[in-house]
Amino acid sequence: MTIESNSAGAIYTQSTGGRAGRPRLHAYLDIAIVVVVLVGTNLIAHFTTAWASIATVPIAAVVLLVLTRRRGLGWAELGLSPRHWRRGSLYALGAMGLVISVVAIGAALPLTRPFFMADRYATLSGALVASMIVIPLQTVIPEELAFRGVLHGTLDRVCSARGVFAAGSLMFGLWHIASSLGLTSGNKGLSSILGGGVIGQILGIAAAVVATAGAGMVFTWLRRRSGSLIAPIALHWALNGAGALAAAIVWHTTIA
Repeated sequence: MTIESNSAGAIYTQSTGGRAGRPRLHAYLDIAIVVVVLVGTNLIAHFTTAWASIATVPIAAVVLLVLTRRRGLGWAELGLSPRHWRRGSLYALGAMGLVISVVAIGAALPLTRPFFMADRYATLSGALVASMIVIPLQTVIPEELAFRGVLHGTLDRVCSARGVFAAGSLMFGLWHIASSLGLTSGNKGLSSILGGGVIGQILGIAAAVVATAGAGMVFTWLRRRSGSLIAPIALHWALNGAGALAAAIVWHTTIA
């Protein structure tokens, strides 16, 4: 039997034969369960009722947290240890400042302004509700808890750092397929480049998967670098929430 330590500092045992392989087998089982729950959650959230789309992801994130805690994942493995809050907060401030600056510049430049003209954020009041309530509670916090918390923690017990980055980011990219089905039809900037119809929709979905997988890599880096979910949550909100506010401002100033 050997004793190993993962990136979060949690120590666990890995046996070398017979019954001794059970801890590692259990870790793979945990990963499989998390993936199945995430796939089911995504399908329910996007292809059933409106109420399901609101509540399913937050509920699933809490269920996964409770389940993996019972399976032995520690708070540090989940990115929720208080001893990493200060470091996570410092990374969070830096990430948010950088993204908000880039978003502000993009919304101000004539070349990139059309990309902010998403129909769902055409009103300032709607964008405020979305950025301050809907996006944090329905999207950012549950997704980070599920992906950079639970999935990251389970992967980290059996995978190398590269494996955690690759598998977690790929899953995060695929997670956004369903939410990207109407991406080009609701964004004037994207539709002007990718076109409409089925081809434009496919290209939009592919672009969304690649972009969100790339974002997942950055979120994972922040999670591992800071040891806390605070940093990826902050960056995730800055990308979505600040983007929503910028879209509303662009719509308002364009119409005015």
